[in-house]
Amino acid sequence: MRVLVIDPDPARAALVAEGLLGIDPLEVRQAALFDEREVAAFAPDVVVIAADSPDRDTLESLREVTHGNARPVVMFVDRSEPGLAEQAVRAGVAAYIVDGLAPGRVRPILDVAMSRFALTQQLRGDLAKAKADLESRKIVERAKGLLMKERGLDEDGAYRLLRKLAMDKGRPIGAVAADLMAFAGILKGDAS
Repeated sequence: MRVLVIDPDPARAALVAEGLLGIDPLEVRQAALFDEREVAAFAPDVVVIAADSPDRDTLESLREVTHGNARPVVMFVDRSEPGLAEQAVRAGVAAYIVDGLAPGRVRPILDVAMSRFALTQQLRGDLAKAKADLESRKIVERAKGLLMKERGLDEDGAYRLLRKLAMDKGRPIGAVAADLMAFAGILKGDAS
């Protein structure tokens, strides 16, 4: 496991490292400040940020990094102000722990955060797939409507024709339907 510990206080960073003892293989790197290049270069499995209180610059940097380079982030803070926990979660922090940094808690918190992060990533992927499937179905329905109108087919006949075209071309039915709708748009003069 590769862990990047971001903490300007070496003593507090040592507490995090102490909490990771027993993990094999383990590579821990410590940095005083959050640096996107450091995260990219080290490619950690998890980023642990320990601080007195999170600052808005760190949260903004996290938002940019976590959305482009998905990895779990755990944040231990000594104190927090109202609204900062929500901002941290929106920035991609998987676990936001206030006044709870103790070596014995580090590993269980990282385990839960990494599991939660993996589940969240899976849910995001499932949501993206569901949206794409829904969009594909809408296009297939419009293409069926076009075939029904232009060819005088019933709904089943239009679907069978789309399915045959997809099988003949070795492409998904949604892609064939999208092509059909694009060509229909060109023929109607919708394209520039």
